Amino acid sequence: MRILKWLGGLLAALVLAFGVLVLVARLGDGPTAILPGGPLEAGELHVGAFPDWSFARDIPEMEFQLVDPPVSRTIWLQVVDKQLYLVSGYMNSTVGKLWKHWPMQAEKDPRAVIRIDGVRYEGKIVRLGPDDPALPGIASEVARKYGAPMDPKRAPEIAASGDAWFYAFVPR
Repeated sequence: MRILKWLGGLLAALVLAFGVLVLVARLGDGPTAILPGGPLEAGELHVGAFPDWSFARDIPEMEFQLVDPPVSRTIWLQVVDKQLYLVSGYMNSTVGKLWKHWPMQAEKDPRAVIRIDGVRYEGKIVRLGPDDPALPGIASEVARKYGAPMDPKRAPEIAASGDAWFYAFVPR
């Protein structure tokens, strides 16, 4: 009986500690590892024309936030032909439906802020259709950078099925 009480107390302490960690992350500037964070506020705000995104080709992750709701997360990025893209996978899976809320939120308000190497960029994300010629290149980059099993030849089919949603980050 003592062991069960001790285990129950330990479990309660772990749940409380995790809750505090999540709350602190949400109040902070940017995500903490896999935990969503508060709005991206620190860092220089890029002004002027969008850059040639080639500098970010081998950067594995960026911080990403929709303007509404102002919650940031860490996300993979792909650069193809100097354009920045992002992909939300697992959209038709149970885990994706429970975990991935930002793509549906972006349908309502696509305005976004990203932060790469401490610099913030304001823009919007535009979902690409299954006939977009950039899809095979984006899928190829996902496979190259992350070793993910995304066949470039099947990218239009993946987009059409909704298994993954492909986005371009463009000026507002």
